[in-house]
Amino acid sequence: MQQGRRFSDTEQRVYSRIARGSGLKAREIGAMLNLDKAEVSRLLVSSALMRELCYQDREYRWHALVRQQFPHEGLREFSGWSGLVREFQAQGEAQWLEQLQEGCRRVGRNLNDTRGLFHSFLDCRQTMLSLFADLEAMAGSACRDWELVFEMRLNRARYIRVYADVLVLTPGKAFSLEFKMKREIDPEEVLQAAKYVPYLEILLGRDTDILPALVLTGASDLFGFVPIGSTDQQLPVCSGDMLFNVFNEYMGFLA
Repeated sequence: MQQGRRFSDTEQRVYSRIARGSGLKAREIGAMLNLDKAEVSRLLVSSALMRELCYQDREYRWHALVRQQFPHEGLREFSGWSGLVREFQAQGEAQWLEQLQEGCRRVGRNLNDTRGLFHSFLDCRQTMLSLFADLEAMAGSACRDWELVFEMRLNRARYIRVYADVLVLTPGKAFSLEFKMKREIDPEEVLQAAKYVPYLEILLGRDTDILPALVLTGASDLFGFVPIGSTDQQLPVCSGDMLFNVFNEYMGFLA
């Protein structure tokens, strides 16, 4: 899952420090990371990562567009819909879809419905409602305070491009779910589900485990692991009715 990183370790350390703070100057970042202030200053103005995911205020303090904390302040600005699970559960279908469409327009998501895009949104919604009903039955109501993001479009420039269908964020874990209204596993779609991991690792920080999965809502009673391309790494693939198994695999509700 680590392949494809485009930024140095120093860049990522500096970015993470900014994303965990509430506005830091170059000298403060340098002191925290034991780096020379001049080196930090050069990096802040030259790094594509800083240009794309950070901004500087009038007092020369640096801020991240998305904070590395739970809940993650800033995600809404890049999402069709984001909020707590309990907020999602409380919304009716029409209200949720209207808000999702409005948010998609805000982040530049193409809403051409010629291929049943809105139907796929509603299919995804129903799957997630069923998932959280399953999780509540297994582990109680704690999951209602998790964060939920639909249609995340972080696409500010050519380096940072994240197109996640659904993110479920828990303290310390982020599940990136790629939805397909299909029955059969396509190796290319397995690769698609996995390819956002390096960017999400940067965005959310090294203390958050990024856990991708492919969800085939046209299938049933499906749960397993498949190779990611020609690597020895594997990715969970499941049907919508078995999605709770992905969460149980990493969180151990039924252990």
